[in-house]
Amino acid sequence: MRMNDAGPNKWCSRHAIAILFLIPVSFVLERKTAPPLSYKVSLKLFVHALYGITGAINIYSLGLSYASATSSSAIFNLLPVVAFFSAVLLGMESLNLKRIHGIAKVSGVVFCIIGVVILAFYQGPEVKSFNHHHLFYHMSTVYAGVTSQPTKTWVLGIFLTTLSTTCWALWTVLQGPMLEAYPSKLLNTTLQMIFATIQCFFIALAAERDFSRWKLRLDVGLVAVMYSGILVSGVAYYMQVWVIDKSGPVFLAMTIPITLLVTIMLSSFVLGEAVNLGSIIGGVVMVGGLYCVLWAKKSEQAAVSKEQMAVAVQATRV
Repeated sequence: MRMNDAGPNKWCSRHAIAILFLIPVSFVLERKTAPPLSYKVSLKLFVHALYGITGAINIYSLGLSYASATSSSAIFNLLPVVAFFSAVLLGMESLNLKRIHGIAKVSGVVFCIIGVVILAFYQGPEVKSFNHHHLFYHMSTVYAGVTSQPTKTWVLGIFLTTLSTTCWALWTVLQGPMLEAYPSKLLNTTLQMIFATIQCFFIALAAERDFSRWKLRLDVGLVAVMYSGILVSGVAYYMQVWVIDKSGPVFLAMTIPITLLVTIMLSSFVLGEAVNLGSIIGGVVMVGGLYCVLWAKKSEQAAVSKEQMAVAVQATRV
């Protein structure tokens, strides 16, 4: 099942499968330690699910219907930039350009932008795959010519993809305050997924009145929905919330370009697709930006710890 074939009904099925996976796990692991759930917190979780999961995914899918997969991917890989500036503006990320770690943060974001520009505007020669036994080769050739879109709809597609990326970035940044209001990471994820399933259900009712298209057939589409429901909507969303709680939203956002490199490698080795040199260079530059930010975060934490230790020593002397 390709991304642009996934309508609201497929997202509803995917989230429902995630719920069936998350509810028993959260019940077993956090039923005794879960904090009380107030109406105010429930409303916050509902809103987070609306713009960060339901809105972001459905808008992105709609954007893919109007813009090419390449341009949509390039816009989506700007998520670290949007998340970084959003976190700085909201006071959730420090930025001191007088310190080396502050300069490294900005340099990492600049590298990310340069990598996206290379991906969008430079293709370069093709680098052929070393794997000549192409799994799913027939499927990739069938879908090869489906992604082209009319030029007149390109602007709308870019706008929708940009809007989706902004929603996703804000969701990443605002998970920090949400975790302070409701610190149970697993139940936080489960409740947001429940709300997202309900929201996608009503969107699907409005968008797809032919209920025969809601059926999940025993084919590769069912495998894709099961996989994405359990691992992507279930495990991956929980892991994202966990990383945000431990290392902050910018750390999570800066890892997004790694998915591009994994996609490039899998498309080459599994599907046997030729990879453009521009994709490789752009991916390497973005990963370089990631490591700049990671080093900056580590240096910043070390500097803060050193300052706190110095203050503690001075306090004991007094």
